[in-house]
Amino acid sequence: MADEAKVQFDNKREMDAAAFSQAAYVLGQARQKVDDTEMGERALKYNQLLWSIIQADVAEKDNALPEELKANLMSLSIFVDKQTSKGLTNINLNIAEGLMEGA
Repeated sequence: MADEAKVQFDNKREMDAAAFSQAAYVLGQARQKVDDTEMGERALKYNQLLWSIIQADVAEKDNALPEELKANLMSLSIFVDKQTSKGLTNINLNIAEGLMEGA
């Protein structure tokens, strides 16, 4: 993810679309490789980073988006935070379970 070439975008909307597409892609790849917990964790962290950036952006005073849209994006980002925590908890529990089986 971080090692990929830098891409230039014509506008912020195009850049945002690419970021969401990338997040969907890495989450999909992680879902296909359920046993690769490191990949799953990286995908969840990437997605959470994206939503943290969205959260910070909509909280800016000079953000020109309509208030209802900002509120909806903030609600979605909080939902993603909660789901990511659940996902990371599940990954950690699966790792612990695997370690206990191997002992």
